[in-house]
Amino acid sequence: MPDLVLRDVVVTAPGDDDVVILRPTTLTLTEHRVALVGANGSGKSTLARLLNGLVEPSAGTVTVDGLDTVRDGAAVRRRVGFVFTDPGAQLVMPTAAEDVALSLRRTVRDAAERRLRAVEVLDGYGLGHLADVSVQSLSGGQKQMLALAGVLAAGPDVVVADEPTTLLDRRNTRSIGDALLSMRQQLVLVTHDLDLAARCDRVLVVADGQVVHDGDPAEAVARYCAEVDAS
Repeated sequence: MPDLVLRDVVVTAPGDDDVVILRPTTLTLTEHRVALVGANGSGKSTLARLLNGLVEPSAGTVTVDGLDTVRDGAAVRRRVGFVFTDPGAQLVMPTAAEDVALSLRRTVRDAAERRLRAVEVLDGYGLGHLADVSVQSLSGGQKQMLALAGVLAAGPDVVVADEPTTLLDRRNTRSIGDALLSMRQQLVLVTHDLDLAARCDRVLVVADGQVVHDGDPAEAVARYCAEVDAS
């Protein structure tokens, strides 16, 4: 697995050094599946977005196998794919096949071959029959699966998923969760789904802009639940 390393990282609100979003944090993430859990506004999404340069540290460094997310941003983003909560934030082409083909444009130059490869990718995620369907007509679960397929088509080594099941019903939550956890890629998962977090290899509990627990999934989930129940 790639080495994701945060060294003395601090994130403050843009233009305001007094508002700290993420307190000094040093982490090395090497496990296959890492979950981040915590309340809304705790800083977990900020921590996750540091890993592909969507958020830049105000102090400290973030590296992916030695590539600095600020200095080597383009190279990092080729290594680290990102799945948003709302797939509408990343589905930009008219049809499902065109959207996946967009992810293949760097590696597959020929348009006809790119179309064939895109349909193959869609088939692998149970979406092949929707290749020429408008993205806007897809269900929420289908859109999120398409968003994941598009990210994976680009061949990243790491996938960061920021609450990818929040907008989904139980059946689609299970489908997306199973797809994420079965990937060969390293997964960093921000989630409120504690059952999904418990299936990961390591869980970080984030509160008030800092990691307050880091380790065994069952212990981490139990600690988070105890803190919520006591609040």
